[in-house]
Order: sequence, then C-alpha cells, then structure tokens
Amino acid sequence: MKVKEYFEEVVRLEESTLAHYLFHLVKEKKISSNDDVSKIDLNQANHQIVAEMIQKNLLSFRKVRIYSLKQNKNDFVFIFARSKKDAIQHYKETYFHAPLNCIESTLDHHFYIGNDIISFRDMKKEFSRFPAIAGSFSRDELGVY
Repeated sequence: MKVKEYFEEVVRLEESTLAHYLFHLVKEKKISSNDDVSKIDLNQANHQIVAEMIQKNLLSFRKVRIYSLKQNKNDFVFIFARSKKDAIQHYKETYFHAPLNCIESTLDHHFYIGNDIISFRDMKKEFSRFPAIAGSFSRDELGVY
C-alpha cells in the first residue's frame, strides 16, 4: 500500500494524530506519498511540530462518535455526537429525561437493517448535522433476557 492510500484510509477512520504525523513527514520530505507504507518511520518526525499541528487541528478533524444511551433495562438509543456531553444533552432534549448511562461504541459495529448489513461508520455518512439519533435497540425484540 502506498503512503497516499494509507493517509486516505487514516483520514476516513478519523485518526487525527496519525494523519498529522503522515502529513508532517510528507511535507518535510521524509517520505513521499508514492512510497510504500513500510518506509514510514514516525521517529523521523519533529514531535513538537506535530503536537502543535494537532493542537491547532491543522487538518480540520471534527470527529463524530457513536454513543449508546440506556433508556431503561432493555432499551437503548444510539446518537452520533462529537462528545459524550453533546450526546447526553441531545438525548435530554429529545426524551425529556436523562439516560441511565452513556457509553461510546465503535463506529465499526455492523448490524442488519432489513436484509442489508451496515456499520455506524457508513450510516454516519447519511447525516449532515450532529448530534443526530442513529436508531434504537430493544433487547425485548430479540427475546434476550
């Protein structure tokens, strides 16, 4: 895999730190975008400069996560949000009470919608504003006790 392809994948996965390191290494000509990924050596980076780039969010990452908010013993709501605080606030504004808990889930979790399989990462592309409710889940519907 080439550095350019790897960088695109890192950006798609919203890995801000690694993306900034790769960007820095290419910019400083320590690697080329056409090099094989095996040539990447993060130790060649100026860590102070990269830390400043990350602090300034030079690559404009606005990471959106998925949170599972528990309504009661069996029911959960999934909310896309930039932070746990934003997810809880959106839940309160929508359901008029606080959730029992709020846990960050993985965007790579796959599940069925009808006959199709989709991940939260792919579903997130369907939304343009955040926070947003992705869906809900009930243990009762599966017969899980």
